[in-house]
Parts: sequence; C-alpha cells; structure tokens
Amino acid sequence: MEHPDRVDEHVARWRPVLPDLDPDVEGAVTRLHFLSAHLRRHKEQALADRDLPRHEFETLHALAGRGGRAAPSQLAADLGMPPNSVTGRLDALDRRGHVRRTPSPTDRRRVDVELTDSGRAAWLGAMDALGHEEDRLLAALDPAERRLLSDLLRRVLLRADRRDGQEAAGTVS
Repeated sequence: MEHPDRVDEHVARWRPVLPDLDPDVEGAVTRLHFLSAHLRRHKEQALADRDLPRHEFETLHALAGRGGRAAPSQLAADLGMPPNSVTGRLDALDRRGHVRRTPSPTDRRRVDVELTDSGRAAWLGAMDALGHEEDRLLAALDPAERRLLSDLLRRVLLRADRRDGQEAAGTVS
C-alpha cells in the first residue's frame, strides 16, 4: 500500500470484527461513500456561495440540458416531479430574472420556459465551481486511469441498474 488513507484504517478496524469482510469491497464502497459526501458538501457550499438554492440550480440545469428552452411538463419529467411543483420553482426563477416564459412557437396553448442570460450565468458559475472540484480530485489519476475508473464504475452501475429494474418488475430471485 503506497499511501494509506482513512478507509484503510476503517477496514483494518473492522476485519477482526467481521472475519469474512472483503477488504477490497469494503474499501471501494466506503471510498465511494466518502467521495460522494465530499462532492455533495462541495456542491452545497458552491451553490450557497452563489445564492443559488439547490432546487433552483437543478431546474436551471434541466433547462440548460434542453438547450435553454423547454415546456414546463418536460422539465417536470426531467426532474421527476409533478408539474405543479415545477411551476413554483419557475415562478421563483422568473422573479430572479433567471428564466422567462414565452408562448410556444409550435403550440399556441403552451408556454415555454427560456433560460435568460442571468440564468445561464448563474448555472455556468455553479457548474464551473463543481467541475473544478471534480477535475481537482480526478487529477490524482492520469487520463488512462480516469478512463479505466469510469469504465469500471459503469460496469458496477449497470449491475445496480439491472438489479433495480428486476426489483421494480418483481423478478429478483
């Protein structure tokens, strides 16, 4: 072990208590947990520093992901929320000047939501801060190692998704 971390100490403490503990599984899962918590704390701080509540950032993010223009129903689907909940978020973002509602060019009965320059700047500022921390952490790996890590995590996530899908369908044995 080149450079032990706090997880190595955690695993060493638990191995005598749980003799069947796989130190590689425990180490990987615990590190994923700590890294996820670190990124969550960093995101919360970055958003607080920009006076951008998490729910507003998520809404701006969903809107930006649709090219800066979407129907409220599309945003609700993207956010996994009921449409009336998105209306409240859009009202707050509209008051802050981050979005504007405009008539749909394709359907007179519908209103679309557009990201304003102010909204795009708020979203990009948060994204820059979040991306900087992700880049800082993954700079511990060279490009080939980052690709390998991403590929390995994809395999693990696909297994988790497959299990979740089977549970939802009631087919887990």
